[in-house]
Amino acid sequence: MGANKVHIFGYGRHGKRIAAGLRESGYNLHILEQSTARVERAREDDYVNVDRIDMTDDDQIDALDIEKDDLVVCVMDDEHFNVFVTLTLRQFHPEVKIYSISDSIHTAEKLTMAGATKVIDLYEVSANRIHNFLNKPVTTHLLSSIFSEKRGIAFREYTIPPGSFLHGRNTEEIDFARFNLLLLGIIDHELDDDLIFITEGINHKLDSGDILVCMGKDDDLERFGETIKRKTI
Repeated sequence: MGANKVHIFGYGRHGKRIAAGLRESGYNLHILEQSTARVERAREDDYVNVDRIDMTDDDQIDALDIEKDDLVVCVMDDEHFNVFVTLTLRQFHPEVKIYSISDSIHTAEKLTMAGATKVIDLYEVSANRIHNFLNKPVTTHLLSSIFSEKRGIAFREYTIPPGSFLHGRNTEEIDFARFNLLLLGIIDHELDDDLIFITEGINHKLDSGDILVCMGKDDDLERFGETIKRKTI
């Protein structure tokens, strides 16, 4: 990225993970949060440069020490705050790079219009792996409706880790409904990088390194990501 400092707006479910990854990579982080509880949580997680800020106060945002070579990341759980802060930051800092996160195609459009340098579209990031079955307009419209009308529904990719209980088992053996998830398809790199859509009726043998593409609620997707690391369940 080449940034002098990374200013992260939001320490919710996305911000916490992103901050951890950037800290691990050695970036100089400045975390800003509106929630007092999340400010304390960030400090408990050993982040030193943490400030509470009213995201709706233009003066507070204008007063921030953001240099043109810094990077700003807007990852608040509230999509309205993401759009508002992106717009305000672009007004005060026309040259700074602003990365904003979106979990719906409609919010992504708003963030782009608000001046985000790059929109990290969680919908698109996962959906780009399932383009093989998104070539039908009706299917695309249906999935777009799900994302715009039901917040918290998302796609996610999981690489099966070594030692996972999934390794060596067939897809028909796994009850994904037990995890409140729908298995959409599998990417097997030993075959090719195309997605095997599950409705094709293939009882696929799973191996470590295979990628599962699932759909479900955020919390269920998060739990499943931890579950697949286990040897047994």
